[in-house]
Amino acid sequence: MKIKERTVGEIEILKDKANKESDAKQRDRYRSVIFAIEGFKAAEIMAKVGRSKTFVQIWCYRYRNGGIEALIPISQPGRPTKLSADQEPRFIERIAAGVTEEDGVCTFHGKDIVRILEEEFGVEYSLFGVYDLLHRLGFSSLKPRPRHRKNDPEKMDQWLKNAPFFSAECRKKTRRRR
Repeated sequence: MKIKERTVGEIEILKDKANKESDAKQRDRYRSVIFAIEGFKAAEIMAKVGRSKTFVQIWCYRYRNGGIEALIPISQPGRPTKLSADQEPRFIERIAAGVTEEDGVCTFHGKDIVRILEEEFGVEYSLFGVYDLLHRLGFSSLKPRPRHRKNDPEKMDQWLKNAPFFSAECRKKTRRRR
């Protein structure tokens, strides 16, 4: 693969960037270009960096046409969220406030949030989509188990104080293995 001769300074910059790069894919982009500048053929570069011919060609051509700046990949926007930016703060407030009597549950589950999104925000999410949304907004689906309204902490403490412990006599009566 032939790339027009570059200055020694550019090769040193590429080597320096490749050595400092923590992302393996980006590092391989730099290394592919370095090997191409040094005169290696595409098949040899593929073997050295462990990437496909298309990968090597794309990034070498991008460097040839645009220089070092062209080796940085363009950010992909991805799919837009179903919940609009205006609705997100209201949704966060609704979930952070906790359950209401109208919800009919003592704590939120994924299906409850799917229902809330459909009824109150007019947006359809799958169960996995709800979990991704909650994670993106900083919520955790793993929370401690809620206490039941009839749970009496004083009675629990009293039971723990009066609970029987295994004594040494109980252990003597159990059979031991030989």
